[in-house]
Amino acid sequence: MSKTLAVARWEYLERVKSKAFLIGLFLTPIIMVGMGVLPSVFATQEDEETRVIGIIDRSGVTAREFARRMEERYRLANGAPNYSVRSIAVGQTIDLGEAVRQANNMVSNGEIEGYCVVDGDAAPDSVVEYRSRSVGDFRVGIRMQETLKGIVAERRVLAMGLDPRVLKELAVNLDVRMVKLSKAGEKEEAGFEKIFFSAFVFLMMMFFLIATSGQILVRSVIEEKANRIVEVLVSSCSPTELMAGKVIGLSGLAFTQLGFWTIIGVAASVQFGMELINPGHALLLVIYFILGYLFYAAIFIGAGSPLTTEQEAQQVNTYLILLLVLPMMLALPAMKDPEALWLRVLTFIPFFTPTMMALRVPIQVPALWEILLTVVLMILSIYVVMVAAGRVFRIAILSTGKSPSFGEILRWARSG
Repeated sequence: MSKTLAVARWEYLERVKSKAFLIGLFLTPIIMVGMGVLPSVFATQEDEETRVIGIIDRSGVTAREFARRMEERYRLANGAPNYSVRSIAVGQTIDLGEAVRQANNMVSNGEIEGYCVVDGDAAPDSVVEYRSRSVGDFRVGIRMQETLKGIVAERRVLAMGLDPRVLKELAVNLDVRMVKLSKAGEKEEAGFEKIFFSAFVFLMMMFFLIATSGQILVRSVIEEKANRIVEVLVSSCSPTELMAGKVIGLSGLAFTQLGFWTIIGVAASVQFGMELINPGHALLLVIYFILGYLFYAAIFIGAGSPLTTEQEAQQVNTYLILLLVLPMMLALPAMKDPEALWLRVLTFIPFFTPTMMALRVPIQVPALWEILLTVVLMILSIYVVMVAAGRVFRIAILSTGKSPSFGEILRWARSG
């Protein structure tokens, strides 16, 4: 055990003092927060200048009202209109083709940013086109749609002989507050954003730590085999002690990162007065994180010890990382139906147990028997994989030349 701890201490201290680790320790949370926050910030950023858009109105009655509403309803921070609407052609007798060509030229010359075509009376089931060189700003489409819908609705109300103010009286501002009921009958408010954020952050942390630590583990073995250092190491300790020391050392490195990021998260939640995750859920997630990390660490070292080149290591790492990417793709379907049969089945497959439970716990905590059974399943799986990886490591660590076949690796794993 002393030799195992000596290897673990060396692996840990060598990595924790490296510049790459220290930079990643601070840079990774910044990148993760940036990936989650910056897209929404940029997407919701308001315009700073008035945008000029055009309208081709074949109905002859929409353009003026549309321009008035767009210019009055949407304003910049300095009070200027967000949109300036120019009528390109109005009337049922206009040549639509010629009007479109004129509008296209105006867009090309930069006179207008884009233009919409209102054909006929803009019936409720009609399609209003918006043409522009860039249609990525969804806010323009939404605002135009809401404005035109309001105009059409008022026109229909007037046709029925009603006062248009009836529409405002019928409009209802209603918010739905999501409330999760526990078995004890207590109510716990749970917004979708909070649930999704807590689950997704956990998945990202697990993905990053397992991916980076796994690659470090594999590359460490390959480097020591290439430099023949491993022969010196196994002369001082057994292959099993060497493997266990590497796993423990890099696990300590990963948990150091996790602890540091947890402190940052707690400090941020206290500073901004927000609860990122339920403490009870956090304990379960930490348990599954540790089990998942040890399981994948054993797989990485078992799969990486027979390798001899960086190219082979990259291929194996890619296949293993794909197992961690899959749960991220299933995040939204899982939140929609956390008790779905396919999700529960994946929960009992060790490769997916930690990540699937990370999705289920924040949404709806599984039954106690599922939690206990999956924990026991993960412990047994870790033991089996560790033993198999140790057998492969013991033989492969000193092997050189051609990489063994998959069948040979399986025989090594089954050998006593």
